[in-house]
Amino acid sequence: MKKRWMATIAASLIFMVVQTGSAQNAPVRLIASNGVKAVLDEVLPEAEKAIGHPVSAQFGTTADFMKKIAGGEDFDVVVLTAEAIDKLNKDGKTAGPTRADLSQVGIGVGIRAGAPKPDIRTAAALTKTLVNAKEITYAPNGASTPATVKMLEALGIADQLKPKTLLLQGSELTLAAVADGRADYVITLISEILPAHGVELLGPLPSQFQQYVSFSAAAAAHTKNADAAGALIKFLKGPTVAPVYKAKGMEPR
Repeated sequence: MKKRWMATIAASLIFMVVQTGSAQNAPVRLIASNGVKAVLDEVLPEAEKAIGHPVSAQFGTTADFMKKIAGGEDFDVVVLTAEAIDKLNKDGKTAGPTRADLSQVGIGVGIRAGAPKPDIRTAAALTKTLVNAKEITYAPNGASTPATVKMLEALGIADQLKPKTLLLQGSELTLAAVADGRADYVITLISEILPAHGVELLGPLPSQFQQYVSFSAAAAAHTKNADAAGALIKFLKGPTVAPVYKAKGMEPR
């Protein structure tokens, strides 16, 4: 009886040690906008070393992630537009004190690598370039879309461009459409254009149409990885990542 009792205690202790070890090494579940994907792809290996946890990252649009979170999507850290993070805080989905502003980025026009580069520096030049295109593309659910739609309306060419606009879900598809020649130009965040294979940055939008999209981070309100989540946010806000934001066309905040 005593041996059986001792064996039970030993088994319980082993289980507790395993569980503790698992919790200490549990991956941090990160969901993030495509707008910061290029930065995170580069820095996450170093972040994992710094925080002592692996990071499991998902990328997509802010609009799509907001729907998923509303539907119960689990996460530890979220990096989305600043407006989205404010709403998540208001809705109790994230812990308000963990909120951190990370970076901001402007909107640009992408063109197939090696293609002739027309002028887009002024409203008149941009109008001519877009009207002469066989096809343009942007994502209807992208963070840059409201500014894009507003600009096309202000230029007076929104209706003219509708028949030759490819509306594709997500920046990866829009960028691929330019790279393979289905569209001449893509309008999206500069941080999404710069790392894209087969696509070059033609230039930013003219100053009167330029808008900056800001990205912020926060930890989930009920994360079981609070310490690791906080450490990851601190790392993404820190000096190690600042030059990477700049290299990817973003401005640290």
